[in-house]
Amino acid sequence: MGFFSDFKASLMKGDVLSLATAVVIGGAFGKIVGSAVDDVIMPIVGLITGGIDFTQKFVSLNGTSYENLAAAKAAGASVITYGNLVQAIINFVIISLFIFIVLRAAEKAKKKEEAAPAAPAGPTQEELLTQIRDLLKK
Repeated sequence: MGFFSDFKASLMKGDVLSLATAVVIGGAFGKIVGSAVDDVIMPIVGLITGGIDFTQKFVSLNGTSYENLAAAKAAGASVITYGNLVQAIINFVIISLFIFIVLRAAEKAKKKEEAAPAAPAGPTQEELLTQIRDLLKK
């Protein structure tokens, strides 16, 4: 009985619940970022590069020239698919930029919330006159 109660207590700690929430939100955010990259940004990159599909770029190690990657794999040739690395690097840079922009916007919003506290109100004119009167009476 002690093991399960300790396990339940560790699961109910704020840190574990916060971590679980962060993992779920991170997964959802990953899908948003992935969609933004695949569906919005990569078509623009493809347009800029003239429609190059980097995932189809390869070097055949047996010296034979193949029409495309599928033909090389069908022939059983050993290939270095350097295009996948290029694609992964492009995706990493774009995702990093996207996350940087989101975090920067969140930091700016946080700073605005922190800068919002109202300045403490000074004494009113009546309070100052009352203090002067009391000092003059002394």
